[in-house]
Amino acid sequence: MRKDYKTVTGYGEHEIIISKSRFICYVDRAETEEEALSFIEKIKKKHPNATHNCSCYLIGEHNHIQKANDDGEPSGTAGVPMLEVLKKQGLQDTVVVVTRYFGGIKLGGGGLIRAYGKSTTEGIQAAQVVERKLHHVMKVAIDYTWLGKVENEVRGSHYTLRDIQYTDGVELYVFVLKDEEEAFIHWLTELTNGQATITCVEKHFVEFVIS
Repeated sequence: MRKDYKTVTGYGEHEIIISKSRFICYVDRAETEEEALSFIEKIKKKHPNATHNCSCYLIGEHNHIQKANDDGEPSGTAGVPMLEVLKKQGLQDTVVVVTRYFGGIKLGGGGLIRAYGKSTTEGIQAAQVVERKLHHVMKVAIDYTWLGKVENEVRGSHYTLRDIQYTDGVELYVFVLKDEEEAFIHWLTELTNGQATITCVEKHFVEFVIS
């Protein structure tokens, strides 16, 4: 299971005009190739009369699924430059479609590469980039007598308290970065004089917006 990676928050779109041609970029998160292809098809149906609906996607921990489609533009001037933007930004699980309505002025190969790259970059900015960091959800089971101290210490730390459940005792559920699990256990053990039972109950990605 991958630990940390960057992707987009979700759906986003952005339009620019270059030499009278409209370039409309659509971006979304896609965790499977089926999701990426479905998104591309949806945009194509939205713009059936567009001159081109160029696309690319990059999926998987090691980018093992990656495709680029020029959709009628000269080979290598649309889909590949779009895909390169994703790679340069270090994004994963991302699909992009750039819809072009030709404005009557030819851009040439270099102009097309710059136009599709610029459109993709600005579309990603509109969708917003997040870093997904793998956290372990740690369950801290304690007696009620420890609740005030433990809750205050956890809330005052860099760890994130997700939930508190009250049963015969108290269970606190805390997000802890994967690499900090041992340090967290040691810290809570010392804080409670060994009176806490600490276990990892699940793994979960927490998203942080990259400004």
